[in-house]
Amino acid sequence: MIDVNIKGVLYGIAAALPHMKTQKSGHIINVSSVYGHVVDPGAAVYCATKFAVRALSESLRKEVKPYNIRTTIISPGALKTELHDHISEKDIHDETRAFVAEIAVPAATFARTVAFAVNEPDDVDINEILFRPTAQPV
Repeated sequence: MIDVNIKGVLYGIAAALPHMKTQKSGHIINVSSVYGHVVDPGAAVYCATKFAVRALSESLRKEVKPYNIRTTIISPGALKTELHDHISEKDIHDETRAFVAEIAVPAATFARTVAFAVNEPDDVDINEILFRPTAQPV
């Protein structure tokens, strides 16, 4: 989780930022989670990585203002994706899969959220979006 959720974000920023600074424009979107806003028992490391994405992104937002670069953190709740198939602990996998199957919204919801952020005019910086299925209690 640390390699993908934190280092992956850092590597992505490092790859894109020099080009965006040179052209004095761009838009970096980082993905956090509802669990980057709340913590549940048994999910401490995952939650910590998603809190870290928010901290990195907020710092980046302040640092790139002179370059006219926009930043957005998107924190989705339960989505219907294959992500849950990659949970290696059987009990957590089964519990999560059942929960998500019951309440998750389509991945297209996430895509619409990205489209909303990037389609705003250049003078509007949508910094953070937190969304979840209406039925999601967390």
